[in-house]
Amino acid sequence: MDLRYPVGEFQYDGPNTPAQRQALIDQIAEAPAKLRQAIDGLSAEQLETPYRPDGWTVRQVVHHIADSHMNAVSRFKWALTEDNPKIKPYDEALWANLADGKNAPANVSIALIDALHTRWVLLLRSLKDVDFDRAYNHPENGLMSLDKGLADYAWHGRHHIAHITALKERMNWK
Repeated sequence: MDLRYPVGEFQYDGPNTPAQRQALIDQIAEAPAKLRQAIDGLSAEQLETPYRPDGWTVRQVVHHIADSHMNAVSRFKWALTEDNPKIKPYDEALWANLADGKNAPANVSIALIDALHTRWVLLLRSLKDVDFDRAYNHPENGLMSLDKGLADYAWHGRHHIAHITALKERMNWK
């Protein structure tokens, strides 16, 4: 197994059907509980374990999900309120190595992800099918429809939670 992509690399075969869209929204809704379950009972030492050689620690992965999904919600809102807005990317690795990403208790980001996903899912479930055609312009990745963004961020949550659960399995952590 490629430790970088425990659920496989992101693939988008869109546009999504309404049923696929609802399943993706459900994955975003379920992500906070799955993340909480993934880190439940881990010791401070285990939270400092990289999920792969030269990878982030479990703690950094948790904080990265919060950082990434905060950006995602902003991107979705910009796309819903502006025409193809140009968004600002960020350097994930630099953010992960800031003091909060390296040292803050993981539960701080779990609480943030809980609240953020509650609002995000409320927004997503309010959208009409045509709203998912709206897009934002990513300077590195080009025009990104909300339909593709939805698939990407649902995958993103599964991807990073699997980093943690695969590590626990390899290390035989209970």
